[in-house]
Amino acid sequence: MSPVAVEQAKEQNGKVLEHKITLTESHLKFINSQLQNLEPQQIIQWAILTFPSLYQSTAFGLTGLVTIDMISKLRPEYATNHPIELIFVDTLHHFQETLDLVKALQDKYSTAKLHIYKPENCETVEDFNRLYGERLWETDEAKYDFLVKVEPIQRAYRELGVRATLTGRRKSQGGKRGDLDIVEVEEYTGLIKINPLANWSFSDVHNYIKANNVPYNSLLDKGYRSVGDWHSTSPVAEGEDERAGRWKGKAKTECGIHETSKFAKYLAAKKAEQEAAAAASITAASL
Repeated sequence: MSPVAVEQAKEQNGKVLEHKITLTESHLKFINSQLQNLEPQQIIQWAILTFPSLYQSTAFGLTGLVTIDMISKLRPEYATNHPIELIFVDTLHHFQETLDLVKALQDKYSTAKLHIYKPENCETVEDFNRLYGERLWETDEAKYDFLVKVEPIQRAYRELGVRATLTGRRKSQGGKRGDLDIVEVEEYTGLIKINPLANWSFSDVHNYIKANNVPYNSLLDKGYRSVGDWHSTSPVAEGEDERAGRWKGKAKTECGIHETSKFAKYLAAKKAEQEAAAAASITAASL
């Protein structure tokens, strides 16, 4: 397989500041053709060997859980030194069962470093309501999605220097994921996204979880399949897509984390705010 182009990292005082990864459209197409028939474990190992600053962003759905467990078993040393750091966005609106799962995973995969990001300037849902009002998802759903999901994950990518990330998306989840590639480049940011289980079904991941005794969200035993915030998640009926329980009754199928270009105006405003704050800090320091 042809190697990915990784430009020389920028350094300052011996510290690596940035790796810029460039994939042309033809190269990306070639990579996907080569990975298409590989097993998820092979794709994950390829990603570990290929991309600098590789992380796993996960909401601890079944596919993300399978990925964590697969990584821990790729090599004997990975069981005691998990090679991929995890990023979890705590929207402050998760089910308690989801938060309980996070604790169980930290116990089982104790060497997997977990970075938890929350909405900016918020530690609790009370903080969030004080800043933006209660039930913001009903009055301004796009703003809500940006504040609790898009902004925190983009802040994580920026602060941690993430250049590539493993995700838990699969084709069988339906909606816009039906034609999912294994490797993608995020349009707005250039972030590389690897979907190692893109070709697996719900049964595949569920059977793996059971066979390997991987902790999972107890809501799955109550008819849920894809679990997000408590106010936008419901059980799934027999025969429905597994993400049919998300935003029930709406045309919406994604929260925005994987549709960054839709939030370009919010991201641009945030960038301008950050640049203004940095300029003000420099001015103050020179006085």
